[in-house]
Amino acid sequence: MKKGKRYTKAISLIEAGKDYSLDEAVELIKKTAEAKFDESIEVAVNLGVDPRKADQIVRGTVSLPHGIGKTVRVCVLTKGSKEAEAKEKGADFVGFEDLIEKIKGGWLDFDVIVATPDAMGEVGKLGRVLGPRGLMPNPKSGTVTPNVGKAVEELKAGKIEFRVDKNGILHVSVGKSSFDAVKIRENIVAFLETVVRLKPSASKGQYVQAVVLSNTMGPAIRLDRAILLSEIS
Repeated sequence: MKKGKRYTKAISLIEAGKDYSLDEAVELIKKTAEAKFDESIEVAVNLGVDPRKADQIVRGTVSLPHGIGKTVRVCVLTKGSKEAEAKEKGADFVGFEDLIEKIKGGWLDFDVIVATPDAMGEVGKLGRVLGPRGLMPNPKSGTVTPNVGKAVEELKAGKIEFRVDKNGILHVSVGKSSFDAVKIRENIVAFLETVVRLKPSASKGQYVQAVVLSNTMGPAIRLDRAILLSEIS
């Protein structure tokens, strides 16, 4: 497949076979973002885990210090006094039976769902719709909680959820190409520190095997694993 001029120019800036330091990679990721829109910056981390085994699934949340440069649409499924609390903290959609029926019908115009524990009896019935899309609320990620106001506030401020895929890889967005280098770097470090902290005790051998930085339209930039781990340890 023929590559466009922008991609060809971007890839010419990256030395084949080289593993870059974090600062070098961040500088390059900004240089290679030449699309006409504000490109997202993503990190992919290849982990030495077997996700088929429950005790090696890596999942968690992290509050990125500078957010991801995107407005997160939060849907809260709750009833009673918690509705007012969620609305006060900026939830985009708040309700219970009405929203559950909409979701059953295929409505998914949100990025994350927060639910109170007393709502999970009905929310659990949405598993077929929400599960495959990674949208099912979960206590481990803080999206099933009585403290809906705090959850909404954190999500709006830049809290993200991540989970290793079937190949043992984590993919997350860590900002936009318009962010300055310091913000991008600090977001990446915050994410990686959390990943390292969540190493399963059942994972043997090399845990973080590779880290790659990329933007929406540009080539991947491989980071020097040893240097990176020394910086975040």
